[in-house]
Amino acid sequence: MPRIKKQEEQQLCAYFTPSGFVIEEDLLELQDPLKTWMMQFKADKHRALFHLGFLERAKWFSPSLEYLHHITELLIRKISQQADLEISRDQVQVELGNNEVERLKDEIPFAIGMEYIDADWIRRLWEELLTVFRTEIRDYDGTVNRYFTDYNSNINVAGRVFFHLVENKEEQFPFAFMATYSTKTVKSKRAVHNPLKNALEEFRGEDKKLLNLISTVIKAAEKSSFISELLESGELFSPLKLTREEAYIVLKEIALYEEAGIMCRVPDWWRKGSNSIRLSITVGEKEPSRVGLDAIMDFSPALKIGDEPLTKKELRKFLNMAEGLIQYKGRWVEVSKAKLEALLQAYEKVKDLAEEGALSLGEAIRLELNGNELLNIPADELEVSVTNGQWLKTMKENLTQPAALPEVNTVPSFHATLRPYQRNGYQWLYQISKMRFGACLADDMGLGKTVQMIAYLEYARVHCGGHALLILPASLIGNWQKEIDKFAPEMPYQILHKSELKAKEAVQIKEDYFLYITTYGMAVKLEELNNRKWDYLILDEAQAIKNPGTKQTKAIKQIPAEIRIAMTGTPIENRLSDLWSLFDFLNQGLLGTAKEFTDFAKELQEHSGGYARLRKMIQPFILRRLKTDKKIISDLPDKLEINSYTTLSNKQVALYKQLIKQIEEKLEDSEGIERKGLILSSIMKFKQICNHPDQYVGREEFKPEQSGKFEQLREICETIREKRERVLIFTQFKEMTEPISDFLAGIFDKEGFVLHGGTPVKRRNEIVEQFNGEQYIPYMVLSLKAGGVGLNLTGANHVIHFDRWWNPAVENQATDRAFRIGQTKNVMVHKFITKGTIEEKIDTILEEKRKLSGDILSTNGEQWITEYSNEELMELFALGGDKA
Repeated sequence: MPRIKKQEEQQLCAYFTPSGFVIEEDLLELQDPLKTWMMQFKADKHRALFHLGFLERAKWFSPSLEYLHHITELLIRKISQQADLEISRDQVQVELGNNEVERLKDEIPFAIGMEYIDADWIRRLWEELLTVFRTEIRDYDGTVNRYFTDYNSNINVAGRVFFHLVENKEEQFPFAFMATYSTKTVKSKRAVHNPLKNALEEFRGEDKKLLNLISTVIKAAEKSSFISELLESGELFSPLKLTREEAYIVLKEIALYEEAGIMCRVPDWWRKGSNSIRLSITVGEKEPSRVGLDAIMDFSPALKIGDEPLTKKELRKFLNMAEGLIQYKGRWVEVSKAKLEALLQAYEKVKDLAEEGALSLGEAIRLELNGNELLNIPADELEVSVTNGQWLKTMKENLTQPAALPEVNTVPSFHATLRPYQRNGYQWLYQISKMRFGACLADDMGLGKTVQMIAYLEYARVHCGGHALLILPASLIGNWQKEIDKFAPEMPYQILHKSELKAKEAVQIKEDYFLYITTYGMAVKLEELNNRKWDYLILDEAQAIKNPGTKQTKAIKQIPAEIRIAMTGTPIENRLSDLWSLFDFLNQGLLGTAKEFTDFAKELQEHSGGYARLRKMIQPFILRRLKTDKKIISDLPDKLEINSYTTLSNKQVALYKQLIKQIEEKLEDSEGIERKGLILSSIMKFKQICNHPDQYVGREEFKPEQSGKFEQLREICETIREKRERVLIFTQFKEMTEPISDFLAGIFDKEGFVLHGGTPVKRRNEIVEQFNGEQYIPYMVLSLKAGGVGLNLTGANHVIHFDRWWNPAVENQATDRAFRIGQTKNVMVHKFITKGTIEEKIDTILEEKRKLSGDILSTNGEQWITEYSNEELMELFALGGDKA
């Protein structure tokens, strides 16, 4: 049994689901404090998450757990700031505003299941966590303040005192200030607010109660001379008129008051910063004369107060005024001479750059991500806002909404009808390549990335010509051949791989082809690929270049190409470094250097709003459609059936040919029952060879590279792993269940289940319950007969038929273990077919019979094959293609 990999970074990763979140870690592999917290999590996940909010950010937080921690931290802070908390206790209402929800959506990290997080998801989690607090405080004996102190002594529960600052119409005293306190009414649990001076009367003769009430004010007075003077003079207990200088002191000290536990209500413009002076840059008003990210963009700087323009002359006037609050055109503006000087310098610098025309389209797009850094403006001094001009705005909108793109018909030589979302994808590929941008087609597995790409390539072949290079995993060569032959039969292509050649024949690029197909492994070896500039370079399963330091990734990025396209179902699930490497291939420099992007990723932990900026920036270059999208679901069948074509390894080819010779000799001398037995046993042996040579020869090594099916299984299951989905693998051979399971345990870093005829009934029931439960069990390997009846396995949304029963009724019955009542996802069915073998030929026969009559062949499996003549049998058994 393979040893499951030990977690390297000792971080806990949360995975988001439609109903919430899960964290699955092996407790034996974890060290404290992770282990202790995970034990609490397994007992009650929402309670454990709520109490995590009392802790400071820790190194063992992954970005996804950090996000959940942030939501909890926000809730705890808002609870602690409820001035009537001691009164309301378990009846407390803590609202999450629409603006706060939008901010939380902006902060969603790149993690598995991030597409499930929307406003409803956030509000459901908020209520679950609030329920934890209500339940605990209801049963808590002490005060609410004591409850919070038990978990974190640094949390200051809001007292009952409020500070109010409002604008006033008097010229000399343009602001009014008042302190109030909350008190419980007789008839209701809700609190009402009274002027603080009323407390002098309410607590007359009860100095201890009065001191307790104003304890937060005393804390604030220890750090604020302004509040200290008001408290000592007694002025704090009456409404006050404030000068603009005094009001400015209050506004600057808000954080200090709130830290002491005083609730502050001040004008919105101060909280939002909407009256501050800022630098705004408009980029891309006009269409550039060139295409691509190197195109020179027009851009212009502007000074603004809120949304109102400010001239350079007006800004200089501010510099001559006293610091603090001043009134300008009916609004209050904060004047800080240091900030205004920095702002003026930045304005002049950007203006000079604009006159020099020194900004490329790639740099213009990067401005949204880190404009201060790109323009060398200190981020802590002022904020630069970037606005897209008319051309740039329209361009981005078109690429992010492909349904609105101009209609581009497929060419007549493309023989397929695209689904609406596939047609949008084809048009998007056409449009983005026309602009010479690198593009990532990142649709979910099963949505038809291959057929969209073939539609685009066939259009390019007919209208533009040139040469295209496609790099993919070796296990997908057969799939692409089948799809091209079916959908674009006129497209000439050459396979640059040793499996397509005779033993000592060398791989050579011939000139009379449009498409050249090779593998990641061969791309490193074929130096000739670098000797020409390809018109199109396409990577399938582009996650193969996610590690920028590998020899393979470096070699592929060096291949010269005019247009670069990546295809992957898992572009950016959990590691930002993967995203950088992908864009380093597609649009080099757009995300900066590796170091620049690493520094940016670290900053995200402190300023998580950067996730929104990053998404917005890369969105035009990634087309991502999900099976969970309601628009896509309505366009899909509930059950997607896909033939996955695998190729034979050299060892499989040798055994297959050897078996053909043996059968040919024996067929001549056999008849009747003996002949029928020979045919059926031979079919079984061919199936074994197609599965893995070791199954046929009786060995137990089962090296993956010796079987095309194992390599295909890897490709599919790596994507399933990244998506945190589950899969059922059916085989008709009991002896194959354990080798497949061992192989998958290494892929998922986690063991799944095996179920066959020898599994006891009680254990079967336990397996089904656990597989469908919340704990992540990635796979189940089943023998076809044992898994064909009596099981409800709706936890899985992928089904793989590793070998074929050649009876559609039996296969459908097995598939329906996942596809039945209770299934909430689209089920993908992958049927493995070894190209050029008996598997492919019999599949073709089955398809033809279905088309002719709609009948399903008899339930006797492959018995019908025994009726074939010797000549027909040998044609059926013969190894097709160049290997014959």
